[in-house]
Amino acid sequence: MQQPTHPVIGFLTDFGLDAAAATCRAVMLSICPDAQIVDIAHTIRKYAVADGAFLLRFALPYFPRGVHVGVVDPGVGTARRPVAIRTARGDVLIGPDNGLLLPAADALGGPQEARVLTNRDLWLPVTSNTFHGRDVFAPVAGHLSAGSASFESVGSPLPTADLVRLPEPVARARPGELETVVTYVDTFGNLRLAGERTELDAAFGALDDGAVLRVEFNGLDGAPPVLESVRYTSTFGGVPVDAPLLYLDALGNLALADNQGNIAARLGVGPDRPVRIVSG
Repeated sequence: MQQPTHPVIGFLTDFGLDAAAATCRAVMLSICPDAQIVDIAHTIRKYAVADGAFLLRFALPYFPRGVHVGVVDPGVGTARRPVAIRTARGDVLIGPDNGLLLPAADALGGPQEARVLTNRDLWLPVTSNTFHGRDVFAPVAGHLSAGSASFESVGSPLPTADLVRLPEPVARARPGELETVVTYVDTFGNLRLAGERTELDAAFGALDDGAVLRVEFNGLDGAPPVLESVRYTSTFGGVPVDAPLLYLDALGNLALADNQGNIAARLGVGPDRPVRIVSG
């Protein structure tokens, strides 16, 4: 297959704003100088694999087909596998086999083929046990983007069924009640939740804009639950400034926010917190 003139590489890590991410970009560009590297995020919470998976799934369907690297890798240097996954859309995802990549692969039509990165000829000549982003993932991405290596050449086949998959957060609806969980806290402090309109409708029927609901967050370490009254609305502006709302986010998932505020900070709520929503 003919390579695009300026192949796109999506790039996500929890490296932060020091030189680590730039070093990986330099490795990719040294192998594929014409690559367009698009930074998805580098300020993910350290070691938060699920956060990285959420953002890859959010962003990659809107990218041109290409090679995409994800590195949130608390198991770097251990027996966890470095992998490449080819999706039905034709993208190749590169990173650790720890659940980071599969949600995005699903969003790109599903994983069609996977390989363990065992071909050391595609790695940097000298590698470390603590920086596979630089030494393994970046050079493999560069070679695939440049067309100097084929997907089949990166390593040994791995059944896609053997890839590590993160537990899927679920929402459970009963008449007048919805049990869910915080899946991600975005940069505005909005709380993304498991569940979609299907679960919302199953619990409460077709809600009118402005309908009042009560939200209960489980208490931690013996503390009492955190209780909140919110309005369901389709836009942030559907409630006054600083008022809380329940809405459907850009992925169609349930979410809680303060209009022009930070509900996560105000309530002291973070990822994985169980949530119960009932009629107001």
